[in-house]
Amino acid sequence: MFEAAGEFELLINLVFLAATGAIAWHGIKFRDDEGNAEWVHLLFGCIAAMFFFGVLFDDVLGVVDVF
Repeated sequence: MFEAAGEFELLINLVFLAATGAIAWHGIKFRDDEGNAEWVHLLFGCIAAMFFFGVLFDDVLGVVDVF
Protein backbone atom coordinates (compact mmCIF):
# COMPACT_ATOMS: atom_id res chain seq x y z
CA MET A 1 0.00 0.00 0.00
CA PHE A 2 2.69 2.51 1.01
CA GLU A 3 5.95 1.30 -0.49
CA ALA A 4 7.58 4.67 0.26
CA ALA A 5 7.02 4.14 4.00
CA GLY A 6 10.09 1.92 4.20
CA GLU A 7 10.47 0.18 7.52
CA PHE A 8 7.10 1.48 8.76
CA GLU A 9 5.10 -0.12 5.93
CA LEU A 10 3.87 -3.04 8.05
CA LEU A 11 2.86 -0.71 10.90
CA ILE A 12 0.95 1.57 8.53
CA ASN A 13 -0.77 -1.43 6.95
CA LEU A 14 -1.80 -2.77 10.36
CA VAL A 15 -3.19 0.61 11.43
CA PHE A 16 -5.08 0.79 8.12
CA LEU A 17 -6.43 -2.72 8.69
CA ALA A 18 -7.59 -1.83 12.19
CA ALA A 19 -9.37 1.33 10.99
CA THR A 20 -11.05 -0.21 7.95
CA GLY A 21 -11.95 -3.33 9.91
CA ALA A 22 -13.66 -1.24 12.58
CA ILE A 23 -15.52 0.79 9.94
CA ALA A 24 -16.59 -2.36 8.10
CA TRP A 25 -17.73 -4.07 11.30
CA HIS A 26 -19.75 -1.04 12.41
CA GLY A 27 -21.26 -0.46 8.98
CA ILE A 28 -22.35 -4.04 8.46
CA LYS A 29 -23.61 -4.71 12.01
CA PHE A 30 -25.39 -1.34 12.52
CA ARG A 31 -29.16 -1.42 13.10
CA ASP A 32 -31.55 1.44 13.86
CA ASP A 33 -33.99 1.54 16.78
CA GLU A 34 -36.45 -0.69 14.92
CA GLY A 35 -33.81 -3.28 14.07
CA ASN A 36 -33.53 -2.42 10.38
CA ALA A 37 -30.24 -2.01 8.55
CA GLU A 38 -29.67 1.32 6.80
CA TRP A 39 -28.43 1.03 3.22
CA VAL A 40 -25.80 3.75 3.66
CA HIS A 41 -24.18 1.91 6.55
CA LEU A 42 -24.22 -1.32 4.56
CA LEU A 43 -22.75 0.40 1.48
CA PHE A 44 -19.82 2.00 3.27
CA GLY A 45 -19.32 -1.07 5.44
CA CYS A 46 -18.96 -3.23 2.34
CA ILE A 47 -16.61 -0.71 0.70
CA ALA A 48 -14.45 -0.70 3.84
CA ALA A 49 -14.51 -4.51 3.91
CA MET A 50 -13.30 -4.63 0.30
CA PHE A 51 -10.34 -2.40 1.14
CA PHE A 52 -9.68 -4.37 4.34
CA PHE A 53 -9.46 -7.71 2.53
CA GLY A 54 -7.59 -6.15 -0.40
CA VAL A 55 -4.82 -4.78 1.82
CA LEU A 56 -4.78 -7.90 3.99
CA PHE A 57 -4.35 -10.37 1.14
CA ASP A 58 -2.18 -8.16 -1.09
CA ASP A 59 0.14 -6.14 1.14
CA VAL A 60 0.26 -8.04 4.42
CA LEU A 61 -0.03 -11.69 3.38
CA GLY A 62 1.15 -11.31 -0.23
CA VAL A 63 -1.27 -13.97 -1.46
CA VAL A 64 -2.83 -12.10 -4.40
CA ASP A 65 -2.22 -8.95 -6.45
CA VAL A 66 -5.35 -6.88 -5.92
CA PHE A 67 -4.37 -3.22 -6.30
